[in-house]
Amino acid sequence: MTVEMAAGAPGLSVVIPVYNEALNLPALFDALGPVLQGCTHACEIICVDDGSRDDSYEVLRRLCTLQPDLRVVKLSRNFGKEAALMAGLAEARGRQVLFMDADLQHPPAVIPDMLAAAQKGFDVVYGVRRDRRTDPLLRRFFSNRFYALFRSASSVKIPPDAGDFRLMSRRAAEALQALPEQTRFLKGLYTWIGFAQTALDYDVAPRFAGHSKWPVRKLFGYAWSGLVSFSEAPLRIWSGIGAVIAGGALLYAAWIVIITLIFGRDVPGYATLASSIFFLGGLQLLSIGILGEYLARIYTEDKRRPIYIVEERHGFDA
Repeated sequence: MTVEMAAGAPGLSVVIPVYNEALNLPALFDALGPVLQGCTHACEIICVDDGSRDDSYEVLRRLCTLQPDLRVVKLSRNFGKEAALMAGLAEARGRQVLFMDADLQHPPAVIPDMLAAAQKGFDVVYGVRRDRRTDPLLRRFFSNRFYALFRSASSVKIPPDAGDFRLMSRRAAEALQALPEQTRFLKGLYTWIGFAQTALDYDVAPRFAGHSKWPVRKLFGYAWSGLVSFSEAPLRIWSGIGAVIAGGALLYAAWIVIITLIFGRDVPGYATLASSIFFLGGLQLLSIGILGEYLARIYTEDKRRPIYIVEERHGFDA
């Protein structure tokens, strides 16, 4: 579903997913307000409360009385950041749509630079972190390995160190919204839709309050989800592994025949036999697990459940 462009539609819609960010929201609006006031076109802010367990929703409702351009969407439970972004995108009326986080790590001061870059004819302007020095060493290592693996396994080339901080034209936003996936890996989808895109470097600010909602375990799951969503390599690799094992088995069988003919009957060792059985059994279970992952994706997509459910809205016209 696309948003009809009314005559008085704002020039910019800022979509912010919110999950347990009550302490960050006042500071975010203090920083964001002056930046948007300096824009030449009218702006709107759409905050999507993604089932927060703190006072985020109450804080947003209070801010609605102070921010006439603020609109709040409350989801019925926590559906995840990507679903919250899609919920905000569905409500956005602006000719341009900006995604940003609520923890102030996406600095509002960069927004004018993104708008200026978009005026050069780009449909998508995405922020790229200048460095990852604020991340732990192990997290940086695995992040670099993921991008390298994704580039080698998928035809979709996602830019390293680029997240959800990005500005999109209306046609790019509508193209993203039209994609029917239930399980979404937005980093890949941003690139998949095409259009003219450019990068803008920025420095990641420290979190104003709270802690990251992305522990290492969750990041590993997100990375695997992205690889499965945009590559058939995890499936195809088993053809190669099977060919290698079959070739090795034939060579081993030939070696047994030759040794038997030269030195007499060979007595196979129990250790060799047991090791081979366990090794092949483990490979089979691993390959079945990967097949199951793809089948689970098919099952999820076939159910056609909505990506999110809206419980309440505030600040929207009746």
